[in-house]
Amino acid sequence: MPLSSGISQPKLCTMETIQYIQTVIQATTTPSWINSVPHNYGHASAGSIKADEWRTLATVYLPIALVTLWGYENGSRPATDSRLLHILDHTMALFQAVTLVCRNTMNSKRALKYLSFMKTWVGSLREIHPHTERHAARPNIHAALHVQDFVLLYGPVMSWWCFPFERLVGVLQKVKTNNLVGGELFFFSNFSSNKLWNRSTLTDHFVITQERFQYSLVVESG
Repeated sequence: MPLSSGISQPKLCTMETIQYIQTVIQATTTPSWINSVPHNYGHASAGSIKADEWRTLATVYLPIALVTLWGYENGSRPATDSRLLHILDHTMALFQAVTLVCRNTMNSKRALKYLSFMKTWVGSLREIHPHTERHAARPNIHAALHVQDFVLLYGPVMSWWCFPFERLVGVLQKVKTNNLVGGELFFFSNFSSNKLWNRSTLTDHFVITQERFQYSLVVESG
């Protein structure tokens, strides 16, 4: 509904919604290999949500919370013209795109399906959320539409995403330097270059991953 219509839309991100998402996060049992997210999600004390935490939220907790919150009215499916149902379908298109692109394996069908979900989400963004019309298009949305090209060229995103480097930056930010060169930071950089971040090892791993992925595409197309 356009904002110019004069009809106000009910607020989606209410405190009740945030509290319900927090309840889902706390009550959901997940495997040990799924990274944790802040149990006080939505509060200032939770700090900035990191990219990996957003991924976990979008693929695990938020789908559970929003489907059970918006996908039912008095124990049954809402009417087909329900605004909340349209918003839920639109949001789930984004969540399904994230789930697909974060798989450990990738092929051309999954890449195309990812692009289809992203186009659905982007195409309906200003219709579902009219306030976004007041903002310029974001470059990260444009970049997201090119991820299909990257996964076809380089394979699953887990082989080239930046989470390891972001984690390293986080570690370096905690190193006490007192604005001096050397000391703990110098020791850490030497140790990490020799033990943790061997450039040749990372390069070999990347090349092997690429060769395996290109071979899988050849087999698929054949």
